[in-house]
Amino acid sequence: GFESVLDELICFQQNKLLGLAREIVPYITQDDLLQVFDFPELEQCAFFRYEEGVLEGLLTAKTSYLRWVKEN
Repeated sequence: GFESVLDELICFQQNKLLGLAREIVPYITQDDLLQVFDFPELEQCAFFRYEEGVLEGLLTAKTSYLRWVKEN
């Protein structure tokens, strides 16, 4: 269903974001992406920040959808 589509999109975007981050900071981990402010080179990369925003949008969409399902 729709939730699994969102899960796939989120997974794809997480992997894309990690790949992009590793082009800039080769040793970065998935956990490091939770505290991106520790990496000024990522904070200052507009393309990285854009892709990070795409991920946040997908996570927000999933949260909203799950809440809607629960209420209906």
